[in-house]
Amino acid sequence: MGYQAVEFYAPYHEWSDAQAQQMRKLMDDLGIHCYSTHNNEDFFSAQNLERTKNLNLILGAKYVVQSWSDPKTGLDGWKMLADNLNAVAEKLAPAGLKVGYHNHDAEWKEVEGKRPIEVIASNTKPSIMLQLDVGTCLEAGADPVAWIRANPGRIRSIHCKDWSPDPNIGYKTLFGEGKADWKGIFQAAENGGGVEFYLVEQEGSRYSELETAKRCLDAFRAAHGGS
Repeated sequence: MGYQAVEFYAPYHEWSDAQAQQMRKLMDDLGIHCYSTHNNEDFFSAQNLERTKNLNLILGAKYVVQSWSDPKTGLDGWKMLADNLNAVAEKLAPAGLKVGYHNHDAEWKEVEGKRPIEVIASNTKPSIMLQLDVGTCLEAGADPVAWIRANPGRIRSIHCKDWSPDPNIGYKTLFGEGKADWKGIFQAAENGGGVEFYLVEQEGSRYSELETAKRCLDAFRAAHGGS
């Protein structure tokens, strides 16, 4: 189809070293890269971090992204999350791995008068990637273009997931058929945002999985200018 990269989600952590090596060989043979992995919060724990590091090195990943954290009732909880991201980043840096955080809708909803995503951004080191999930940003009523411009150099990967305000469709809308201003997002990401790679994410659709993947890539190329 023409996809150039994949991001492995949490179940990759269950792979043995041999399984991870087989996947790496398959990617190498296909010319596909794994630039990042999507990780549960406990993959960053003292008990699991060494395993997380080793699997990411086998896969050739650059970024180890925390994919989720339970919503916090106060800003102190979000600050603790930021502190932990900084601590993990220090531990992974000697191996050449960087840390990222992936937003959901909770990070855009104000807590004590401030959005948690802002707390995470202002309390983490610049080396920590702010992986933008466009769909959840839109659902929460936030502006992805404004967010990219407000955090230059830190939006190094983007989950290109569209969203429709129609409650019967939501995330099942195909790329380019929802509310996202993709041309504006691409322009901001590539002119100061620091984007290194895009990931097309789709949570179901009216088509089969492979047809959905093809249609999304075709729409991405049309919106991005053919590349």
